[in-house]
Amino acid sequence: MIKYKQITQIEQYILERRIDQFLAEDKAEIDMTTRYCVDHKSTCTAIIEAEKECIFVGEQVINYIFKKCQRNIKIKDGDFVQKGETIAEINGNSSYILSRERVMLNVIQRLSGIATTTKKYVDIAKPYSVQILDTRKTTPGMRHFEKYAVYIGGGTNHRFDLSSAILIKDNHIVAGGGIKNVIKNINEKNKYELQIELEVDNIKQLKEGLKLGVKGFLLDNMPPNEIKKCVKLIRNSNDGDDIFIEASGGITLENLPEYVTTGINAISIGALTHRVVSADIHLNFML
Repeated sequence: MIKYKQITQIEQYILERRIDQFLAEDKAEIDMTTRYCVDHKSTCTAIIEAEKECIFVGEQVINYIFKKCQRNIKIKDGDFVQKGETIAEINGNSSYILSRERVMLNVIQRLSGIATTTKKYVDIAKPYSVQILDTRKTTPGMRHFEKYAVYIGGGTNHRFDLSSAILIKDNHIVAGGGIKNVIKNINEKNKYELQIELEVDNIKQLKEGLKLGVKGFLLDNMPPNEIKKCVKLIRNSNDGDDIFIEASGGITLENLPEYVTTGINAISIGALTHRVVSADIHLNFML
């Protein structure tokens, strides 16, 4: 059965490098509005608060962005946050907090939105032992962050990058001279014994993949009835119960219940990261 490495935490060096880039992009050290409006010696207490219910992700982000302040983070990554609930209190230099507020919110709002959306899919799929997978449709520079948020929301990370596994898609089949030729080339060159998954659009391609010993299939843009036929064919094949079956394409929260009962192992949802609505979280200064 195919298994991919999970992003169970954001590596600190990656987090620091990316956050530093975000702060530099926003010119946090040259905040002209704050410079001209606020006494550079003034201090304050700022409250980070949820405006709507969400699954929170962002402990590391808050800690690093406000590293020169006293921080009291009341919520852990993965916790459900109620509307109006305080996520964290920040005490420190007013100008420092103001100049970093937007970058902090941009990141934790997006990550919390991803985790919240993922949890909705997972709650529907879990009773049927179907995994909800992410994809590589992530924001450039944010992949570690976004895949971590999917994991925190209860989802499962698909391959992290192009070096992590072999996923044969339709263009690979065309460019490589057909399924048989592509599988032959992989078997000859796959010295690292990377996991192999074949994307198929129809039963003909599926049968060809089964004859060639493929142990993982992505059923792309198939309706539930067609998927059930494919699953039956796979499970009745040699060692069929050990073959990984994934579905993808056009699957939403609304039609997800139709897919989780088809017998597949997983469903990959690009919308978890590329169509997500950010969570409503704000930062307010206390008077």
